Amino acid sequence: MKYEDVKNYIGGKFVLCSSNKTLDVISPIDGIKISTVPLSSAEDLNNAVIAAKKVYELWSHIPIKERVQVFFRYKTLLEKHKTELSQLVQEENGKTMDEAIAEIEKSIELTEFACSLPQLIGGEVLEVSKGVECRTDYYPVGIVASIVPFNFPNMVPNWTIPNAIALGNCMILKPSEFVPLSSLRIAELLKEAGLPDGVFNIVNGSREIVEAICDHPDIQAVSFVGSTKVAKLVYVRASSNFKKVLALGGAKNHLFVLPDAHPGMTASNLAASMSGCAGQRCMAAATMIAVGSVDHIIEQLCTESRKIIPGQNLGAIISKEAKARIENYITQAEKDGAKILVDGRNAVVKGKENGFYVGPTVIDYVKPEMSVAQEEIFGPVFCIIRVKDIDEGIAIENANQYGNAAGVFTQSGGLSRYIIERVSAGMVGVNVGVPVPREPFSFGGWNNSKFGVGDLTGKSSIAFWTKLKKTTTKWNPEARVNWMS
Repeated sequence: MKYEDVKNYIGGKFVLCSSNKTLDVISPIDGIKISTVPLSSAEDLNNAVIAAKKVYELWSHIPIKERVQVFFRYKTLLEKHKTELSQLVQEENGKTMDEAIAEIEKSIELTEFACSLPQLIGGEVLEVSKGVECRTDYYPVGIVASIVPFNFPNMVPNWTIPNAIALGNCMILKPSEFVPLSSLRIAELLKEAGLPDGVFNIVNGSREIVEAICDHPDIQAVSFVGSTKVAKLVYVRASSNFKKVLALGGAKNHLFVLPDAHPGMTASNLAASMSGCAGQRCMAAATMIAVGSVDHIIEQLCTESRKIIPGQNLGAIISKEAKARIENYITQAEKDGAKILVDGRNAVVKGKENGFYVGPTVIDYVKPEMSVAQEEIFGPVFCIIRVKDIDEGIAIENANQYGNAAGVFTQSGGLSRYIIERVSAGMVGVNVGVPVPREPFSFGGWNNSKFGVGDLTGKSSIAFWTKLKKTTTKWNPEARVNWMS
């Protein structure tokens, strides 16, 4: 194996887990085993909680302007090791190198935002009556947990780590068992940046650890990113144990294409959105709402899609099972009467024949009731639903269970505004294929794409990772007394 067996990270040390159960870590690029990951038990989680509790009082009482100094140094280390970290992401996830580099660059931006938190959480102070003052202060929640997915091994952990810890919490991270290596490197860099032992811990595993996190009485808040099915389960279980919970689920993003859209820009944006990260991202273009006569754009989309070659500018699918599932959706759509314009099934990369690849796929004449139109595929597959007008398209978009993102390609400001105001989605783009907000704006969808209140990133994350304390003071007994004092 290229890497040592994965261990848990508890109290500033890499430690063996209590269980002998492991899973193989397979590189999707070539199907080769690169490590093993332990399937930890509730006992291992409890050890991580104990380590966090030991240091929580110390860490939470350090002024935030001192706490963020760790993240200034951590940001510098991310920049210093960007190439190495990108190569690790590529190897365990299967992204292209350009995509892996972009992921680390986003992690750097997320950390940069965390460094600005002292300027964002200054409490309010107001003299509400003569001699009476009210003020607010932000306090950390306590011991928190972050459960993260396979598709962004470095970025999604950094959605939560810098903000939660800078705000005074201690964290337990549960990485995806598919991609545990990047999280371990993050732990090493945080330690090098000066983070006290126990503030950040990693417990590897699968379902048992997720359930243990939801049930542990000393974990006060839980964040989750993954499929909607599991997000619902996590939200219900953790909130029933009276924890703060924010669980982000799946998506089925609809992009409206109007006849006046710029053909070249639209086609290239749609192709990139559909295929970026091999379509394994919740912000990927999933469905074109083709309004009226847009065949010239569809034709150009197919041309752009054929330029995307597995193993060159298209990365791998995370597993053999995921590849089979994606290809089954394509086959079922064909059986249901849809037309395959670009077929990515049975993709093989020379020299990496055991890797997991699906080529870009464009499917036309999809009906809204088809499974390929209803369900999250999580692969480089793009469906085209043809509609006679914008309102018909809006009805289709809003009938879908998800609400992560939507977009419109047009040169008309009025029509774009009409669609923006009516689509049921938390993030919307105009002539943008992947409308991910940049910091300090927050990431988060609507409907069955998010369970809980607030967002994990940006300014909105402050409310999730903190508690607000309100203090009223009066020192001068001589002050005039009225109903407010």
